[in-house]
Amino acid sequence: MFHTKDYSGSRAEQHAAVLSQLRALIHDEPNTIANLANASALLNFYLEDINWVGFYLYDGNELVLGPFQGLPACIRIPMGKGVCGTSAERRETLRVQDVQTFPGHIACDAASKSEIVVPIVKDDKLLGVLDIDSPLLGRFDEEDQNFLEQFVSTLTQQL
Repeated sequence: MFHTKDYSGSRAEQHAAVLSQLRALIHDEPNTIANLANASALLNFYLEDINWVGFYLYDGNELVLGPFQGLPACIRIPMGKGVCGTSAERRETLRVQDVQTFPGHIACDAASKSEIVVPIVKDDKLLGVLDIDSPLLGRFDEEDQNFLEQFVSTLTQQL
């Protein structure tokens, strides 16, 4: 059972608490959709100043909308298109401080100003991406990136 926490202490301590909660949520649960749904809900609860958090899953051809929190979103994203498709194709995290400056940005929510996308790769196989949008410019920093990459790594162990 999930118990809400008062995230206090340093950012590193807060991140550690969230990672611990994630491990508890996904422990012994084999269903990918259930785990991704809980992971997106956990991040939505924890992260401040975001307006969308969720997953796009790679179907062997393109990214397809998976579990998320936020407004309805784009359903399919071609590889190499937008921040999500580019991150997936490159298999690297992309942190975009101003989405208007990203060539080919796909605007699913006009309120989004910055974005971070972390690819989900297991055994050298692309599974999808974690996508988080914010209505603030420059919302995501290097510490956020490190935390979210750890979050995806922890999640991937159960996928």
